[in-house]
Amino acid sequence: MGMKASMKIIIIDDMSTMRKVIKNMLGQMGFKNITEADDGATALPKIEEAYKNGAPFEFIISDWNMPKMSGLDLLKKLKEADHFKNTPFLMVTAEAEQSNVVIALKAGVSNFIVKPFSAVVLKEKIEKIFKDA
Repeated sequence: MGMKASMKIIIIDDMSTMRKVIKNMLGQMGFKNITEADDGATALPKIEEAYKNGAPFEFIISDWNMPKMSGLDLLKKLKEADHFKNTPFLMVTAEAEQSNVVIALKAGVSNFIVKPFSAVVLKEKIEKIFKDA
């Protein structure tokens, strides 16, 4: 599965400003099919719903630290399900959470990106994920 402009992406972050930043960066790269969620707990039903409707998300960008369901818990839940376990997942972490990266890698994260980041770095991470996929 390659990168395409029509790729269906979900951005999950409890901070709306962060979602806006990522959405804008993706927009600059030509991605237009973007959904937002404010927590892992609200994202999971959206992800399941999209799959049931036959138009699953093809790429997930999630913050690590969220109040109800963390990015890690969301990742683990998705990896348990056959139809989501191969969905590329980019974890957004804060500097302080870097020690947790090993945990995320063990849980099957595709890649991770440390805040703050530039559009260039985001593009590189996405390209790498889809090149390796």
